[in-house]
Amino acid sequence: MPDDRPYDIVLFGATGFTGALTAGYLARHAGPSVRWALAGRDRARLEAVRDRIGLPELPLLHADATDPASLAEIARQARVVATTVGPFLSYGEPLVAACADAGTHYADITGESEFVDRMFIRHHERARRTGAKLVHACGFDSIPHDLGAYFTVKHLPRGVPLEVSGFVRASGGASGGTVHSAVTVISRFRQAAEAARLRRELEGHSWSGPAPGTTAGAVAVAAPGGRKARGGPGSLRYVGGWALPLPTLDPRVVARSARALERYGPDFTYRHHYAVRRLPVALGLAAGAGALALLARIPPARSLLLRRFAPGDGPGAERRARSWFKVTFLGQGGGARVVTEVAGGDPGYDETAKMLGESALCLATDDLPDVSGQVTTAVAMGDALIDRLRRAGITFTVLSDSRKETPA
Repeated sequence: MPDDRPYDIVLFGATGFTGALTAGYLARHAGPSVRWALAGRDRARLEAVRDRIGLPELPLLHADATDPASLAEIARQARVVATTVGPFLSYGEPLVAACADAGTHYADITGESEFVDRMFIRHHERARRTGAKLVHACGFDSIPHDLGAYFTVKHLPRGVPLEVSGFVRASGGASGGTVHSAVTVISRFRQAAEAARLRRELEGHSWSGPAPGTTAGAVAVAAPGGRKARGGPGSLRYVGGWALPLPTLDPRVVARSARALERYGPDFTYRHHYAVRRLPVALGLAAGAGALALLARIPPARSLLLRRFAPGDGPGAERRARSWFKVTFLGQGGGARVVTEVAGGDPGYDETAKMLGESALCLATDDLPDVSGQVTTAVAMGDALIDRLRRAGITFTVLSDSRKETPA
């Protein structure tokens, strides 16, 4: 990528809830050598964010999600564009297209599987040719899970079939933007399934990675080679509770990392769960998820849900300070067993802002693998991003390793 671009990073969507938190994070951690700017459609609101983070000279750029020309302009000016503007199915594609055209690295915080699949279908090949890294899901969706599985695999034997299970525990509030994105995803189940099918067909014809057809790993989603990885509920002594299958974007991201990276072995399975301490809570969550899925598919009920949550609103600082997440991974293969954990603070907002900010800094300034097109965080940044997140306070820990334990 040419070094004559005026900005290393442009943050699009800084006037939103998570965007403002990301701007604050970059203000504290980017450092004087990083050239960065805020972009959005409302200059007055951008100025308010700039004043709040204490950088009165920070450049402000005009960009509107409904104006592709303005997005093309910021893409041409930046090495990396990071965005928090969602729902991404509604507003995300023009910026992805602009970055793919300009050879500009792209990072977002989407958890919308249909959006990710459609962007692969429409823009992966062009980004691969221009050298752009299109990296979706650079927040709580899906960095702890993708990099956590990657971290776990690195503590298992090479060249053997591997199995990893992830168990998520978290406490936190939801913003209006998150609710809107979630309802959009749930209401488009059929469209998402069709996009996934088209992507699988395209990957089957065009995949050129190191080991095509050798890995599996997504909750009830077919992986290359025709295998499936499945997750189910059960009693888990090392987690200390119950586990529900968690069919989010996360296991799909882990599977794509496994397909691209030889370190995951000749055959890889990943299962993804939400872990809770008590069975009544598990049953209540399952019932609540089913009810939400039903309501989101009924237009009047969906409209009522969306009216109750305004985009731009979110949990306050005190609520976020009490929030946390822990993702425990059980990895097995080649006679070895390892348990690891990725943990941090408020998952949806403070830590998501941290993850997106560090992803943008990593893409802009670090020595990274020579890959392009739509790639995962593990493939695009891997160890470099883990190192950054550790320095930023997110922990990656080996809890137990059978190869290092001494028999009693």
